[in-house]
Amino acid sequence: MSLRADFTLRRGDLVLRAALEAEAGETLAVVGPNGAGKSTLLRAVAGLERADSGSLELDGSIVDPAPFVRAEARSVGLVQQGAHLFPHLTAQANVAFPLRAAGLPRTEANERARAMLERVGAAPLAKRRAPALSGGEAARVALARALAREPRVLLLDEPLAAVDVPARPALRALLAEVLEEFQGACMLVTHDLTDALALAQRLVVLEEGRIVQQGTARELVQRPATAFVADLVGLNAFRGPCRAGQVALGGTTLVVAHPRDEEVVVTVHPRAVSLFPSRPEGSPRNVWQAPVAGLEPATLDRVRVQLAGPLPLVAEVTPAAVEALDLRPGAEVWVAIKATELVVEPV
Repeated sequence: MSLRADFTLRRGDLVLRAALEAEAGETLAVVGPNGAGKSTLLRAVAGLERADSGSLELDGSIVDPAPFVRAEARSVGLVQQGAHLFPHLTAQANVAFPLRAAGLPRTEANERARAMLERVGAAPLAKRRAPALSGGEAARVALARALAREPRVLLLDEPLAAVDVPARPALRALLAEVLEEFQGACMLVTHDLTDALALAQRLVVLEEGRIVQQGTARELVQRPATAFVADLVGLNAFRGPCRAGQVALGGTTLVVAHPRDEEVVVTVHPRAVSLFPSRPEGSPRNVWQAPVAGLEPATLDRVRVQLAGPLPLVAEVTPAAVEALDLRPGAEVWVAIKATELVVEPV
């Protein structure tokens, strides 16, 4: 199911203007500062908030504001921040609840609930009540509940926010598997760039109720539209398989400090990307030559240098370095990144 949104919604001091779309099989990551309207946007798509004007379409059918289709009549699965499980019910009963509410017989609802708990690796939790679950366990149960009715749109509101740091990689990997199989549109609200890169094809940046930029992570890195976007994606980020301490990225590889044997997201700050007029000597493990694709000011005392070549990325240098290195579009420079400057996270 595809998603088309072009509406305005007013709630108190917030005026949310949403214009976006997601195709079947696509995941959008919605990012932005607190109070920007991210959760309100998800609630509107879910049918828990009503737009004031414009239109919201699911698979070509208008569901808001005229006519307005209630939440229970939309084929939408919602995982809210903090899981929001019923505390008096077991994990299995929580997952079965929306199925029973839709009229499914108890036996069939329980069978499907058990299957969904198995799918998300939470089958051993079936008889536990919600208060006895950890943050990661509750997140798995909430995901199973959202998937139980086989929704055609999936909405995830900070699904990893309440999860302990050690448990996040496994849950992130589970979400990646689920979204890989999910055939509808998905919208993910997150504050974590790693989550957005690992789970979404495109990012939507929301500030003060307004979408200020949309695109891939690379597009946002190369041309951030606002200071918030620059701070948010002020990192070079890449995804690829890591084998024997090397991450394969298309036509090149990056050597990392700690060997892994899995799919990873690699990030590096532009200020950790060093530029030289000739091949540098010393300790950098990652060295190559690249042409300058463009320059633009980042702050009063920093310049962003867009580099092409085998691994397109952005470096950040001082205006004095621009002059000393004679940086200009088309100029060739040597790029060096220490392996210890690369932050590696499993998908």
